[in-house]
Amino acid sequence: DTRLSAGYNIFTRNHSKLFPLTSKAVLASCGNWSDSDTLTSILTTRVRQYADAHENKEISLNALAQLLSTMMYSRRFFPFYVSNILAGIYEGKGYVYSYDPIGHCERHTYRAGGSSSALLQPILDSQVGLKNMQEKPTTPLTVERTVSLVTDTFVSAAERDIYTGDGILISIITENGVEQRKVSLRKD
Repeated sequence: DTRLSAGYNIFTRNHSKLFPLTSKAVLASCGNWSDSDTLTSILTTRVRQYADAHENKEISLNALAQLLSTMMYSRRFFPFYVSNILAGIYEGKGYVYSYDPIGHCERHTYRAGGSSSALLQPILDSQVGLKNMQEKPTTPLTVERTVSLVTDTFVSAAERDIYTGDGILISIITENGVEQRKVSLRKD
């Protein structure tokens, strides 16, 4: 059959949507891939320019968050069609910034984005934000427990959302840098 199928095409199964920007900050960007690629290229260049102008000092997470917001807002009449989440460490504490396509920014301690965010966010609200729980755990989340929680959450989303993909790349950001772990979601 020579007809083109009008369905879902998978162009690659191994393309990361995570972009390390500094030793303590990672950007997750999804949506229109050409816009995401352009935005991250421009942002990476601006981060390098900052380091060059400040004797190789890295830009802080808060300054990086504001830079991204300003860059996106400057394109408000012809926006990048992307959803971004910037995560990192600032003064020893972890923060997450979420953005809409015109640069509106909100700071959180956790956040989900992308096509399956409606499936991921309620689980994070319960397990990380401890919202609406009868008995709240007394011990904080460890790195290994968090990775397990994120993996289980994405496995659940992958069963219900065709765009979620076959695997995830998890960036663990600490004062010592960024560690990445790759996890398969589907076994078929």
